[in-house]
Order: sequence, then C-alpha cells, then structure tokens
Amino acid sequence: QVQLVESGGGLVQAGESLRLSCEISGNIFNVDSMGWYRQGQGKQREFVASILRGGVKNYVDAAKGRFTISRDNAKTTLYLQMNGLQPEDTGVYFCVVRIPNQPGYWGQGTQVTVSS
Repeated sequence: QVQLVESGGGLVQAGESLRLSCEISGNIFNVDSMGWYRQGQGKQREFVASILRGGVKNYVDAAKGRFTISRDNAKTTLYLQMNGLQPEDTGVYFCVVRIPNQPGYWGQGTQVTVSS
C-alpha cells in the first residue's frame, strides 16, 4: 500500500505562485512514475505533469514554462512549483504514484483557487 497526502494549495491572485507538496509513504519501491493531475469544477480530471523513473519530465502544454515538477532524492516527496497562475488553473490538484502491476495510488487532493 502507498499513501499520499497533498498540501500547499490555497487562494492566490492571478500571476502569483504556489508550491504543492505530496508526501508519499508505504511500499514505494519500484515506482514507475509520479505525477500531478487537476480537476476543475464540472470538468474531467486532467494530466498536469509527471516525472518518470529515469527522471524524464512531461507537462501538459498549458503548464510548460510555468510549472515545474520535482521530487526529493528519497522519492518520498513530490513537488509542483506553479508560477504565473491563472484563473484557468483553478481546481483540485491530485498527486499520483504508479507502480507496475498495481493500480495507481492517488492522494485526496488540495484545492487551488486563482482569482482574476
């Protein structure tokens, strides 16, 4: 089992920054990827960013140049630095850990609200 707890969300104005954290515990050996998704009100959950086993990072186009995904060396904390936030970035942000042959493990989410 793997447990994930997100934090760092909040209410900010357009143009400001937030840093989300995801504390990961449990059996985290052989992690294939870690990532962030978000879900706006009335919308489907969508991919934001991921970091793969070898360190390759992927971003949704809307996040490129503004968001940075990272993790600590022990791979027990995942981060998402978000700069230049816009109202369309508003939503609940979830972290996810994927391990081969297991279902994805998700956190409970942290709310990000960006006012214009």
